[in-house]
Amino acid sequence: MTTETDLIRNIALVGHQGNGKTTLAEAMLFRAGVVTRPGRVESGNTVLDTQPEEHDRTQSLTLGLASFSWGDYRINLLDPPGYADFVGDATTALRVADVAVFVIDGVSGLQVNDELLWQVAGERSIPRILFVNKMDKERASFDVVLAGIRDHFGSGVEPVDLPVGEASAFTGVADLLTEHVILYDSGSANTSDELPADIADREHEQHEHLVEDVVEIEDDLLSKYLDGEDISVAELEHALRAGFAAGSLWPVLCGSAVDAIAVDRLLDFVCRIAPAPSEVPGIEVRGDGVAKVRGDGVAEVRCNPSGDPLAYVFKTQTDEYVGQVALVKILSGTVHADDVLVNQRTGAKERLHNLLRVLGSKHTAIDTAEAGDIVGAIKLTDVSTGDTLAPIGSSLTVPPIVHRRPVYGIAVAAESAGDEDKLATALAELVSDDPTLEVTRDSETHQTVVRGAGDVHVQVALTRLKRRYGITLQTEPVKIAYRETLLGTVETEGRHKKQSGGHGQFGVATVRFEPLPRDEGYEFVDETRGGVIPKSLIPAVGKGIAESMGRGGRHGFPLVDLRATVLDGKHHSVDSDDFSFRMAGALALRAAIDKVGTLVLEPVDHVEVTVPSALQGDVMADLGRRRGQIEGTEPAGDGEVTVIASVPTSEVTDYPVALRSMTHGRGRLALSFKCYQERPEPR
Repeated sequence: MTTETDLIRNIALVGHQGNGKTTLAEAMLFRAGVVTRPGRVESGNTVLDTQPEEHDRTQSLTLGLASFSWGDYRINLLDPPGYADFVGDATTALRVADVAVFVIDGVSGLQVNDELLWQVAGERSIPRILFVNKMDKERASFDVVLAGIRDHFGSGVEPVDLPVGEASAFTGVADLLTEHVILYDSGSANTSDELPADIADREHEQHEHLVEDVVEIEDDLLSKYLDGEDISVAELEHALRAGFAAGSLWPVLCGSAVDAIAVDRLLDFVCRIAPAPSEVPGIEVRGDGVAKVRGDGVAEVRCNPSGDPLAYVFKTQTDEYVGQVALVKILSGTVHADDVLVNQRTGAKERLHNLLRVLGSKHTAIDTAEAGDIVGAIKLTDVSTGDTLAPIGSSLTVPPIVHRRPVYGIAVAAESAGDEDKLATALAELVSDDPTLEVTRDSETHQTVVRGAGDVHVQVALTRLKRRYGITLQTEPVKIAYRETLLGTVETEGRHKKQSGGHGQFGVATVRFEPLPRDEGYEFVDETRGGVIPKSLIPAVGKGIAESMGRGGRHGFPLVDLRATVLDGKHHSVDSDDFSFRMAGALALRAAIDKVGTLVLEPVDHVEVTVPSALQGDVMADLGRRRGQIEGTEPAGDGEVTVIASVPTSEVTDYPVALRSMTHGRGRLALSFKCYQERPEPR
């Protein structure tokens, strides 16, 4: 029995920026009759690019969802940005999709983000189709692009289409499975079994190659082929579907999104070949009540409409009319409007007041959603990207996606003091919608820092913040949290005496100061004898020293890695108090700084740069110019190498942008704080 779940196809359109993913989505909606005229990215009137920032930059900047019907099937189309800074959304799309359609530029061929996202899809073992777009453009070449794809992705790449004509003469495709040709004229498609004479011989040859490769997938079919028996189209398609689902075969189709040529062919192919949600491996979860698939507590939930309801919030977006919209994949069970599920992160009950069919910024209310479907939900109380919604009493949780730590930061502040609280709330909501962003408050530099994958990512986030919340921002570079330590061991006296009638203030402390090894912090020792300072007041000396360390040394940076040993002192039975000895400790430290001076320490980051092996030398030389110490290299697979180094933080604040330029987007960067070290004196 065919269920609604069996007829769902969850498709992610992925690929490099500018390959035409959003234009292809528009062409699909046009062919499906959802829109009467395809929108254009340059005109800002596409269904999926809904944000003003996307219109201004004429590029997709956030994950879009379009749900529509194609014959008997329900298509949930996910369109993430292709720009490298927004790879987090592409990774999210690949987490919830059941098939990935890689949109490849028919002129430029494979590009950086195509290759990077292919790796991500491979790690998830998601079936992949390649659609060579822009076959109507000058210099488009299916053969050249196909050769490049095979060179990078291997022998599993299998063309199932041939273009009929190229550039301005591109009019359709030849189906290598059926040996039919589909020609397009004024937007309408006509199918014929009469191949154009100029491609007939080549088509027959490619058909034979396809048959030879596909029959190897199934032993029975291979035996039949070797015995000289005819192989039917249905048998070929069945084997093709098996190889596709197993990840041993990646079909290649071609067309033009701008002219909607072969877009219907692509949709038909996906519906016939791609797996339904119920046919893909179950989602990994943590918790009790299902069979364990690994020894570390990870379990598996299969996509079953009759199972217990379980939903995963893979994206939240803010709509100016309805507020927050949570994009949800139903992993198991059937969910109804007004059902109550528990947010496993907060433990709070969430009533699903409204379930929505999502088409860009347009929403249509629905009553139910079965396992495998992707829907929207509004009016939820406290839901963030990555949350799991489960039945009351369930312990199941979907592990959130682990994104790369953001590496590029800008310090922000509200221009108006009255907007400070508003800014904090706005930043929290931005991070809730986009967990690849990070907001921190640096207690040393007193800056609020917004970090993202790159400069464009951060700038788009701040532009969105200004538009949504009406906050005028001030931005500045992130300050470096330098520190100081004493240059040597010294013994000083701090004397605080004040007489102004009545009780005065009196405290004297003799203290030995000595620098400690890096990252040892602050150590306070009492070696007084004979009660020269009352035991109750000795901690005040240490507190005064610590407070003075925080106020900074000669250069104004906090002092660290210091041992202070109080040796001697004097007190007065009436005038000595806690404040007097705090002042004595602080004055002793000031005297020590004046005597021996301080050394400035700078933060150093642990840096890992992954690049193609051919770029290793360029990266190592550049890190050397940034005062980096190369610690080694490690092979990263697929012809890549990871360069490991220690580099001063001040030298890598702009490195994400520089690395992208130097490696043409092929470099990946990971940064983490390592230690403090002596900063060389400026020349």
